[in-house]
Amino acid sequence: MTRFAFFLAAAFSLIIPSPASAETECGGDVMCEFEDRGYYVRAPDGWDGKTTLPVLLHFHGWGRQGKLIVNHSRIAGATRDRGVLLVAPNGRGRSWNFWRAETEDVGFANRVLADVAKRFPIDNRLYVSGYSYGSAMAWRYTCESGEKVTALLAISGTLRGPEDCTAPVQIRHVHGTTDTVMDYPFGPDRAVEGAVALWLDRNGCGPKADEIEPWQAVKILSFDRHIWNTCSSGKPVVLDVHPGGHFIPRYWIAAQLDQLMKNAPLPQTQLP
Repeated sequence: MTRFAFFLAAAFSLIIPSPASAETECGGDVMCEFEDRGYYVRAPDGWDGKTTLPVLLHFHGWGRQGKLIVNHSRIAGATRDRGVLLVAPNGRGRSWNFWRAETEDVGFANRVLADVAKRFPIDNRLYVSGYSYGSAMAWRYTCESGEKVTALLAISGTLRGPEDCTAPVQIRHVHGTTDTVMDYPFGPDRAVEGAVALWLDRNGCGPKADEIEPWQAVKILSFDRHIWNTCSSGKPVVLDVHPGGHFIPRYWIAAQLDQLMKNAPLPQTQLP
């Protein structure tokens, strides 16, 4: 082999990744190839590549894909500044099948998390969120896999009707009473508590909130915050109600992560 040929061979060995290293080479706008759909992931800013990370698993809205999520200022903007790994699976046909407990999308999300654990060092804190159809899917995932979930952060989408959820889970839900896309799920006599009735029952909470207080993530939008903190399961439910329509409130996800992670136990085990 000539000296030049040897140089080319050495150079290509540096730029062509081995199969093991190629496995980790996705993130940001580069989709992680997985099964027939893939997913997107964004690591937090300033991450050293070694420290274990909590995960925010976010389900996109109808007609969207995970790429939008990892570039969304109200979602990725929250995780990037808080040391959280954002994982955004792609729904088949840009949607989710959250209508029934046997949906394949729950299994797909669990397999995505297992694949993420091969690529990134993650700990046992799993926050699940979603918006619109994605919020309903986040409810479905949490209902079917509650033993894995640290908290649900749901925005403008719920499950309706009775469900047999596997475990009580800490719940944060926000919804606008004039939402005409995913209509606000009022209870009898237009009771706002109807939005979280499923989780009030599963978590062993009373029908009426223990506390109701005004709350803001930013000054331009006020919420009526309903707090159930005496649930028999020890898993509180928080419902933020606003008079607006169908949107992701600015800084809402960021504020929930700040509050939840401040009180979260130190990680002990890795997610499977």
